[in-house]
Amino acid sequence: MATPLTYNLHDIVEMKKPHACGANAWKITRVGADIKLSCTKCGRGIMMSRFDFNKRLKKILEEASQKED
Repeated sequence: MATPLTYNLHDIVEMKKPHACGANAWKITRVGADIKLSCTKCGRGIMMSRFDFNKRLKKILEEASQKED
């Protein structure tokens, strides 16, 4: 079994399908039982369950710890 990706608050992630505005990068703004994401292009926010997020996540583009350095 593959190891799951670990993600944190303020990480920039890529989902399998792009947003309607054309962007495919999302910023994680809330982590809990649900995950809240904000589109990096238009700012639209969405929430989805952690299960759905894990299915739709493609890769992590930028980790929050990298931006703080």
